[in-house]
Amino acid sequence: MGLPGRQTPAVAGAAIERWLEAERDQLALWLPVALGVGVTAWFVLPDPRGWTAVLLALLSLGLGALAIGRSGRLARAVGVGALAAALGLTLVWWRAERVAAPVLGGPTVARFTAIVERVEPLAARGLVRLTVVPATGATDDRGGAVRLPPRVRINLQAEDAPAGLGAGAVVRLRARLMPPPIAAVPGAYDYARQAWFDGIGGTGRGFAPVTVVRPGAVGGGLRAALSQHITTQLPGSEGGIAAALATGDVGAIGQEDSDAMRRAGLAHLLSVSGLHITAVVAATMFVMLRLLALSSWLALRTRLPLLAAIAGAAAAIGYTALTGWQVPTIRSCVAALLVLGALALGREAVTLRLVATGAIAVLLFRPEALAGPSFQLSFAAITAIVALHEQPQVAAFFGPHEEARWRQWGRGLLSLLLTGLVVEVALMPIAAYHFHRAGLYGAIANIVAIPLTTFVIMPLEAAALLFDLVGLGRPLWWLTAQTLAGLLVMARLVASAPGAVAAVPGMPGGAFGLMVAGGLWLALWRTRWRRLGLVPFAIGAGWALMTTAPDLLVTGDARHLALRLPDGGMALLRERAGDYTQTMLAESGGVDGALTLLPDQPLARCSDDLCLADVAGSGRTWRVLATRSGYPVPAPELIAACRQADIVVSERWLPRGCRPRWLKLDKMVVGRTGGVAITLGTVPTVRTVLDPADRHPWRVPERLRAETRFPRRGASGYGPRSSVESTTRRDQDPRASMPQL
Repeated sequence: MGLPGRQTPAVAGAAIERWLEAERDQLALWLPVALGVGVTAWFVLPDPRGWTAVLLALLSLGLGALAIGRSGRLARAVGVGALAAALGLTLVWWRAERVAAPVLGGPTVARFTAIVERVEPLAARGLVRLTVVPATGATDDRGGAVRLPPRVRINLQAEDAPAGLGAGAVVRLRARLMPPPIAAVPGAYDYARQAWFDGIGGTGRGFAPVTVVRPGAVGGGLRAALSQHITTQLPGSEGGIAAALATGDVGAIGQEDSDAMRRAGLAHLLSVSGLHITAVVAATMFVMLRLLALSSWLALRTRLPLLAAIAGAAAAIGYTALTGWQVPTIRSCVAALLVLGALALGREAVTLRLVATGAIAVLLFRPEALAGPSFQLSFAAITAIVALHEQPQVAAFFGPHEEARWRQWGRGLLSLLLTGLVVEVALMPIAAYHFHRAGLYGAIANIVAIPLTTFVIMPLEAAALLFDLVGLGRPLWWLTAQTLAGLLVMARLVASAPGAVAAVPGMPGGAFGLMVAGGLWLALWRTRWRRLGLVPFAIGAGWALMTTAPDLLVTGDARHLALRLPDGGMALLRERAGDYTQTMLAESGGVDGALTLLPDQPLARCSDDLCLADVAGSGRTWRVLATRSGYPVPAPELIAACRQADIVVSERWLPRGCRPRWLKLDKMVVGRTGGVAITLGTVPTVRTVLDPADRHPWRVPERLRAETRFPRRGASGYGPRSSVESTTRRDQDPRASMPQL
């Protein structure tokens, strides 16, 4: 049974039919893949013309294949797959249009009244995040009318959050709002896309005082109340992790500990998913079986496991609602319900068909989730686990055996290690593509962390919450704190180990797609032809490994710049860059660690206003000139400096006479391109965030005109200085702005 290499089309077609007949039980698993192909096509193609063309082509292919292939599996599989892909493209297109809402056109400071939809405490950062629906009648500081989008997200300092601030509250506040930010540099997180599907048209910061016109739900709802109770019992990151396990709220986990969990490969424990749903359902069923068994009448007349399964299903749905209906939780809840249904019917419970059903359920209702790391990581992990243990050889080796207890424990440990390694391999391309990092020790850390979390921490926390009802939970909270402290100690040790994390530059989308396709081919087929999946996976991995890290990164406002150093690190232009900006530039540049400052490097000559650096790249030296401050620089000297530079970067409009030898990136240029990544190879390449052909709705939304006017020094920054500038620098010789060329 196989696919001969060189045969006539008829013989080859017959061979394919025999192969598909052998794989007939696996064909249904490709239905969510086909849906995902359609969704992916919508995200990859730039405009409605491309979406329409592909949609028509898929419909034609699907209907044509079904019309001519009534007796063959190949034609039916192609037809159904094409129609499923067309459905996926249609769903995500419809969803993007359905959530359409205006977006702020620029920075706006406004006073307005709003209804609070959601309150998210971010205790570790000292913030409270609000999602609000502004009412009409918003004004700027001068009393002028301001138009606001239907929904905005605002961060408040925790001490500025008044009592009564909960879901449903009506508040009056002043806030500085901005449009949802696009990716700062190529490959970075694009919040504008996520905000579009969430219906958020502006983000920003609120200022005290915040007045509660009408209080909202007391305590902000059950989820917020439970999170607050847990973090009160367990302060610090221990309480933050405990709250994450119970409610999915990760806001109280310290940034350093969150980073350590991620570097150690344990971040999945903080996202409510299959592990947590399984623990909740199993605990519920265990308790219900014991309680129901106390009644002899029920034991003799009903199927107790069925009643316990119903209770477990209710617990799964309730837990999913409590944790906020996140994608991994929904997938796990659907899977749990299917498992319980299969057990009730006497069928095999955990199969790839169950995973496929969960994926279809998510894609039908939230197709945009496919583009996010949460969906990809969640389904890649569970697919890898189930596919591994469905392999006959693996199932036979790790199945039940009549042997000594120590051998059983050894097999279980080996199974956990092998599963961890397979999951790490499955998740590595996704982590590298989205986060520019690949963990190396996660499989080993999870051997301890998963059993510790499932069988010790979560039961202790549940018991502590239960005993709190009668005021006896304190000893159990102490035990929970000790186990959580042990988990954090292990995470810190693993995260700080040499080589714990490999930083990688941005991965090309084509390489990522090849690895995903190869992985799916390996996981979903059963005959020997599944090994062909190694070919695209290896090609994609090789492509990713051969991708050169950018030598120069420029953010979308051209204010921040990171330059590659001879030792492989990167140096930052400005000292005053926030933690987020520094981390984002380091990750996008494939650097694991802090960025140094460019003025401190021997290859750079900098003044307070300008920085000049010589960068070696593929047999030649590139000269980069960048502005470092908002102060005017004498135009004649700046123009002369531009002529001696290959690349000039500035967050202001540069004079027309500034003409570098190769590339000019000033405010006008980056306004069209967004952030820029430059590789100075034999053939220099430039990648930009924005593409003029991109017509996705979050790129060309309806924009509300910003009414607020901000003080300006002049359109180009080379006009008269403000009084502050004149006072601060009146005694400085203008020539001091120029570094020595």
